[in-house]
Amino acid sequence: MDLFDLIGPVMIGPSSSHTAGAARIGLTARMLMGEEISRAEIGLHGSFAKTYRGHGTDRAIVGGLMGMHVDDERLRDSLTIARDAGISVHFHIVTIRGAHPNTVRLKVTGVSGRVLEIEAASVGGGSIEVHKIDGLGVNFTGKENTLIIRHTDVTGTIAAITGTLAQHHVNIANMQAYRREQGGEAMIVMELDGVPSQDSLDTINAMSMVHGSTFLARRSDV
Repeated sequence: MDLFDLIGPVMIGPSSSHTAGAARIGLTARMLMGEEISRAEIGLHGSFAKTYRGHGTDRAIVGGLMGMHVDDERLRDSLTIARDAGISVHFHIVTIRGAHPNTVRLKVTGVSGRVLEIEAASVGGGSIEVHKIDGLGVNFTGKENTLIIRHTDVTGTIAAITGTLAQHHVNIANMQAYRREQGGEAMIVMELDGVPSQDSLDTINAMSMVHGSTFLARRSDV
């Protein structure tokens, strides 16, 4: 299923940047987590911090964290749905130097206890930009097929991953590599021309230096 699927022009309003974009940020975090959310600490910056209740940004983010898409009517009731499901949600105001006005900093905990931190901005028209994952600076929009791979920074990692994709006839349109330090935690973000097969993803995930991967399918509304 396409991560950012829209059915025609349907969108739960009132604002594409404050609602649709916010829902997409939450949904991206949910996909990156790979499991249901049990707790969410949601830091709102700039315009998000000032207008989140009136524009439904709070409900949009929480709905996205529960897997709701931007056209899902349940977004309006997401806070109640989350509370009834036992999901702990806390909103607070943050100031992020140099950040886009519509920026959110999420710290979410999955049902397994895994914690994910993500910083992203809603940049208008429902589009988003992801700027940080677990403290690592990244830069992707989710408009294209995007493969995110978490790994240990060891020699040969990129060659092994790109070689696997080549063997499965998947072309890499753009690639960015990030690391916290030499030999430490690292991340690769690839925009792909095609959709990788499950076999190729299984091969990549089985590599000893790879900690996990997430594939975000290309948005259909661009």
